[in-house]
Amino acid sequence: MDLSVNLGKLQLAHPVLAASGTFGYGLEYAPFVDLNRLAGFATKGLSLKPRQGNPVPRMVETPSGMLNAIGLENIGLEAFLRDKLPLLHAYKTKIIVNFFGESLEEYAEMAAALDSVERVDALEMNISCPNVSAGGTFFSSESGIVEQVVQATRRATEKFLIVKLSPNVTDIAEMARAAEGAGAEALSVANTYVGMKMDVERGQPYLANATGGLSGPAIKPITLALVRQCALAVKIPIIGIGGITNAEDALEYLMAGAKAVQVGTANFIDPAVTMKILDGLESHYRKTGGKGLP
Repeated sequence: MDLSVNLGKLQLAHPVLAASGTFGYGLEYAPFVDLNRLAGFATKGLSLKPRQGNPVPRMVETPSGMLNAIGLENIGLEAFLRDKLPLLHAYKTKIIVNFFGESLEEYAEMAAALDSVERVDALEMNISCPNVSAGGTFFSSESGIVEQVVQATRRATEKFLIVKLSPNVTDIAEMARAAEGAGAEALSVANTYVGMKMDVERGQPYLANATGGLSGPAIKPITLALVRQCALAVKIPIIGIGGITNAEDALEYLMAGAKAVQVGTANFIDPAVTMKILDGLESHYRKTGGKGLP
């Protein structure tokens, strides 16, 4: 059964990946998931220095989804390379390091630091972050800014470079073309949507940060449309992310133009969900007479 996916320099055994921010640093899910069977996973977003994140409460359930305002809390690049990555050497799954910065220079520095790390198979840029050097303008907000930050990162590394786009833009296809033109080799579509939940007892936003990122099944129809837009706009492969809970969801993304998918919030509901989705895709393969996936 050949479910392999060719993303260019990055070859996957099949299309099922785990999404950043929902799978820790990979090791946390080893008791629940056969990491050697998983095609790969994106690490929790890393920054140059450790980051504490936002105050609590910073997660809340919503109808068919959840809001999170974790604030990109992470252990920092140095601790990841020292404490986490060596323990992952025992597994053959692809390791995609998700990372972010607060300036062009930080993105480039992160990429350069990871460039020579042999066990890192790909890099995923989270550009849904404010550029502190430009007064807080989000890197994902304008095509010119997208082009600049991707170019700076591309020059700093030869690793397979994925750019994770934000859905909170006017025209995501424009951002996709900008990233492609600047050297991205694949696109993750898409990050979470800005949302809010009110605490009616207190008359205040439930999250300490007021707003958070909406994820889960509620966003699947919207993100599916964004994947289609991006697939029609660029030639590089698309990785679809948003509300995938079963094999049918994954197939919808593949039919919309994605080459692979990342499973996110569903990991919180069922830690073994990626394995069940893969089982479903294999069943679909058999039912279609070995014609493969879309």
